[in-house]
Parts: sequence; structure tokens; C-alpha cells
Amino acid sequence: MRMVERLREQGIKDERVLNAFAQVQRHVFVDEALAHRAYEDIALPIGFGQTISKPWAVARMLELVCRGSLESVLEIGTGCGYQAAVLSRLARHVYSVERIRELLTRARRNLHELNITNVRLKHADGHNGLKESAPFDAIILAAAAPRVPDALLEQLSPGGRLVMPLGNRRQHLTVVTRELDGFSREPLEQVRFVPLLPGVGE
Repeated sequence: MRMVERLREQGIKDERVLNAFAQVQRHVFVDEALAHRAYEDIALPIGFGQTISKPWAVARMLELVCRGSLESVLEIGTGCGYQAAVLSRLARHVYSVERIRELLTRARRNLHELNITNVRLKHADGHNGLKESAPFDAIILAAAAPRVPDALLEQLSPGGRLVMPLGNRRQHLTVVTRELDGFSREPLEQVRFVPLLPGVGE
């Protein structure tokens, strides 16, 4: 697949991540009118002011959390379900929360179409995480915030990694690792994501 080859050319080296991308059809997750652009390295609108992130951004975040086997992963910001679908090929259990009910319904339909059964979706405020299913080996935020929500840090397993775009106008992809004596933080590439909004919308 050309998209996978382009990701490799762009520096994505983890073959597990590349193989996961090869198994998920991105055009299923975008509007029919945009399907011809589904495999370009661009973000595309999915309604409600949200986007499906460009493939490189998704691949980079997954590469950053895929250190060893992943038993349980939490995604904040389900959107149309694409990242959750790719994650389903990398982790045994994927949990994803979305604040916009219509997007959650669409994501559920998309995942069902691809017969993906190891993803659990919930209509909820991403700032709160998903305490009842914690702890998580990895947490991925598909939206930017000026600081890491405390609830998400608490739900991270020892040695687990949280990856998110950190900042407001100037965002950097950031890896937060839970160490024995606290948390380490590593800022990486500059990125641009939609903001993480509070509350639950309809």
C-alpha cells in the first residue's frame, strides 16, 4: 500500500505499526465525497469541527507507545474510529472515549463494518479518562491540551506511556512515562491538533 510506504519514507520504523496500518482501510472512516483523498497524508474533516488526523501523526503516536506488548490502551477522542481501529491490531484491549455522541455512533458503525471486536467505546469527557477500566499500558490523546489531565496520569500503569499534543497554539507531541518515583516528560515534534474540549457534547 502506497500510504504504508510513504509512512516508512517519513521515518516510521516500527513494522508492527506499519503492518497495523496496512490492515485498516482508511477510506471506510471518511465521508464518501472525500474517499479519493483517504490515503493522502492530510487531516480530513469528519464534522462537528473535528478531523481524522493525518496518517503520519497517528503512526508517530502509535510508534511512541508501542514499547513491548500492549494489554490495555485508552484513547481520548474516538472521532470516526480510525485510530482505534489501527490500535486494535496492536493491543489486546482498546478503550476509547468521545464527547460527541454522533461521532461515537459513526465510529461504532465503522468498527462494526470492519468486524473489529476488541474496541470498547464510551460517550464521556476525555479529561476524566476511564477509571473503571484502568490502569492502562498506554494512553493516547487525539486532541491538544495545555497540560496533562491529572486523572489520566493516575490511570497510567507503572512504566506506561501517555502520548499527546501538549500546548495551545504551539503544540508539541509529548511522551509522558510513569516512572517508579513520578513522571518523566519528553517533548518531540511540533504538531497541530484540534483542542481537547471539556464536558460532554451531543
